[in-house]
This record gives sequence, C-alpha cells and structure tokens, in this order.
Amino acid sequence: MRSRAAAFPLLAALSWGVMFPVLASALTRVDPLNLTTARYLLAALVLVAILLIREGSGALRLGGRAVEVAVLGVVGFAGFNLLTNLALEHAAPQQIALFVATTPVITQLVRWARDGVRPKPLLLVLSLVALLGVGLVITRGSLTGLGQFGVGGLMMIGAVLGWAIYTHGAGRFGTWSPLRYTTLTAVAGTAAMLAASVLADGIGWQHAPAAADLVAVAPQLAYAVIVAAVIAVLAWNTGVQRLGAANAALFMNLVPVTTFAVQIARGYRPEPVELVGAAVTIAALVAANLATRVRSGAPSLPQPTAVTDPVAVVDPAAVVATARGVA
Repeated sequence: MRSRAAAFPLLAALSWGVMFPVLASALTRVDPLNLTTARYLLAALVLVAILLIREGSGALRLGGRAVEVAVLGVVGFAGFNLLTNLALEHAAPQQIALFVATTPVITQLVRWARDGVRPKPLLLVLSLVALLGVGLVITRGSLTGLGQFGVGGLMMIGAVLGWAIYTHGAGRFGTWSPLRYTTLTAVAGTAAMLAASVLADGIGWQHAPAAADLVAVAPQLAYAVIVAAVIAVLAWNTGVQRLGAANAALFMNLVPVTTFAVQIARGYRPEPVELVGAAVTIAALVAANLATRVRSGAPSLPQPTAVTDPVAVVDPAAVVATARGVA
C-alpha cells in the first residue's frame, strides 16, 4: 500500500525535475518575466475555476487580510518564479534544481527566525554541506566559476527563501482551505507579475513576446501549467496525505537527479566534480530530512511543508470531490 502511495510524490518530483530544462528552452524565445506571467495567468485561471466550483464565490473574499495575502503572493509566487526564471539565464537547469531541493531545509531556518523553533545543530551543518555541494556543481571546482555562482546562486537563494516564507505563512491561514489560500495568493502574485511585465515592456527592459514566440513556446507552457502546476501538484499533495509530510519530503531530493538525467539525455556531459557536488548535496539533504524526522516527539516535518512549485498547496481531496459533484 505504501509503495502505491509513494508513486504520487515520485510523479511530482520527476515532473518538477523535467520542468527546469523545459523552462530553460522557452527562455530562448520569451523573456523571463513575460514567461512567468504567461504561465501563472493560465494557472491562476485554473485555480479560480476550481475554487468557484468547490467553495463558491464567497471564497474569493479576503476577509480583511488583503495586505497579508498580497505580500505572501508577491513573495511566494512572483518572487520564487521570477527569480528562478532569471537565474536560468545565468546557470544551467541542473544547477538551479539543486538549489530548489534545499527548500525543506530553508523552511526550517525560516521557522527558526520567525517562531523561535531552533533546528538541530546537525541540520545547520548539513545545510552548509549541501550548499558546498551546490557550489562545486556551479563552479565545477574552479575559482573562475565564482562569478556565475554569485549571479545565479544569489537569485536562487532569494527564490527559495521567498518560497519558504510563503510556505510558512500558510500556517496563519488555518481557517482557510489550502485551495483558497493558494488561489488568492496566486491571483495576488500573478497581478504583481502582470504589472511588472507591463512596466518592463514599457521602459524597454524586455520586449513583449510576439504571437509567433508564444506559439513557439506553447508546448513548454502547456507542460509547465498542466503537468508541473496541476497534475504534479495534485500528486504531491496526495502523497503527503498518504505518506506523511516527512516521508514525502524525501522525494524532493529526486528533483535535481531528474534534471541531471534530462540534461545528460540531451547531450550534456557533466564533469566528475559536478557529479561529486550533486552527490554531496543530495546526501546532505536526505540526511537533513531524516534528522528533522527523528526529533523527539515529532514524527514528521513541521507543517506547513515546503515544496518546489508555488501551486503546490491545492487540496487533492477537494478537487476529487469537485469532479464527482460535476459528474
């Protein structure tokens, strides 16, 4: 039974691992901000439709929490996705994926800063080891690669930190369903991205994509929205529900492995130092997840759980119930 349940987070991790090379290929035709905006305009429309069917128009009300929703939406949705796409212009997909895999550990550090819940010293040491592994991959063991690490790496640290803050913020919305929290913050984040895109296009920082460009990246957008932001998300949350947060979180370490595999299949030949760095990072993150699981009196990771994609708080049970009701 557990082996069947494990198929759900496995599907999510594999889907997200493929997503980074897919998005990187789309960036050759569409600017990062415009690509991010297009992706989440579509995803937000899907979420709003599901929310209306499941909970009605009343669920769209903010209940006096407009500022909080807006801040979390901008930090989580806009911050994470925009910085990730920008980083893909400075670092390879497999390097970006390694940073994303640190999300559960970074969330523990955010919880320490905001709630005073101090993680084990071992967790902090393992976090530094994981970042050391990331550094080996990006710099390929050479000091001449530090410039690339500085640009792409700093963007990804900001992206992961923003998503960790967003995930931690979900704990303050206990009276809202996960679907409602995700949808309203997604709409806020998408609105911010849309405004930023219009401004950036207007001042010439980027160029609005032509119709031919959007058609050219339609397959990538379809994958990023339907597979990575809907199917994989539902599979992830189903896995969390059946396996528990701690067990499901371990599958996050497969994201960079998948990305590396995709890049190698596309002809990329990693240097030995890159493989060593990836192995060090993944081993450290697995050990860190295991360390949080064995905390006294805490069989699983503290809620809410961090994930790699912002549309990852959708309640699968609610969507299943919606589908049955429509049928």
